[in-house]
Amino acid sequence: MKGSAYCGKYAEELIKNAAYIGTPGKGILAADESTGTIGKRLSSINVENVEENRRALRELLFCTPGALQ
Repeated sequence: MKGSAYCGKYAEELIKNAAYIGTPGKGILAADESTGTIGKRLSSINVENVEENRRALRELLFCTPGALQ
């Protein structure tokens, strides 16, 4: 495990996961947007920035087949 400072039980798995995340077209989705940031997304489609709509948007994002492809 050249270049790895972590030598524990899961080192190889961590390295493989890090390499996968770094692959073009892959990555980590940040789903902890502030109310203001998600509000900008909602206002761009003329939807009110209220908790129910924020929840619905997140549900669509995570539950719609292929949405994160």
